Amino acid sequence: MMDMRTATAKVGVSLMVAAASIALTPGVASAQPEAHKVQYTVSVAGPYQFDVTYLVNQPADKAAYNADAYSFIKRDTVTIAPGQPWTFETTLADPQWAYVWASSTTKGGQAAPNAHCEVSVDGQIVIQGDHPYSPLCQGAQW
Repeated sequence: MMDMRTATAKVGVSLMVAAASIALTPGVASAQPEAHKVQYTVSVAGPYQFDVTYLVNQPADKAAYNADAYSFIKRDTVTIAPGQPWTFETTLADPQWAYVWASSTTKGGQAAPNAHCEVSVDGQIVIQGDHPYSPLCQGAQW
């Protein structure tokens, strides 16, 4: 009977040691992707009105985007002037989803605005685009 008590005690101590080691071991963080600060900028050489379309929320994948694009993008009509760029900041886990397009229409008698777009990720310009009227800046997911 003494051997059974000793064996039970040893098993109990072993379980307590195992539980304590699990409790004291630092947990491993879940594999959440690091968020990146993404900034869109559209600037011009001459004042002009644009419809600016840009991604504000990252979809899980292309199928999710295609199923409900308007839950991920936004469109604003804005007037942009030299020295007064349009900017927008968002946070994306994968900055390759970044997207901004400034669309304008030709107006008779008015010079082209020579528009420029940029996408900055964590303070670094990663995409640039120039177009007389409608620049497009997009990441590799598009």
